[in-house]
Amino acid sequence: MNALVINGPNLNLLGIREPDIYGSQNYATLERICQEAGAQLGFEQVEVFQSNHEGVIIDKIQEAMGSFDGIVINPAAYTHTSVGILDALKAVQIPAVEIHISDVDARESFRQVSYAGMACFARVTGEGLDGYAHALQLLKEHLEA
Repeated sequence: MNALVINGPNLNLLGIREPDIYGSQNYATLERICQEAGAQLGFEQVEVFQSNHEGVIIDKIQEAMGSFDGIVINPAAYTHTSVGILDALKAVQIPAVEIHISDVDARESFRQVSYAGMACFARVTGEGLDGYAHALQLLKEHLEA
């Protein structure tokens, strides 16, 4: 099993950006959590990717066809605006889990709309960076079902 973890805009600034919401751990820690969790869960490969550009994220989703069995995606701000990311996830038909570091449901009302989530079979929110390990676990269970 191979998993692709996609992170959207501003997640490269973890540890700097609003640490009261997103915590003090940096992006390298997020990458390490994904790699370690993936190895423990038996994934052969876990690629962790981040971009601040919507089109690049859409390209990455499309490129995942034939290479990855599942996707974990934190579209960040694009969660609430990108029909393009939703359409890409639907088009490739790769099982996907939506992940958010903060509890988006307890934040501003606009953050409670998730276009990308409409193409995902599960959602993890408010667990901090450890939510990525949880999302990979859900993905593994889904792929093995």
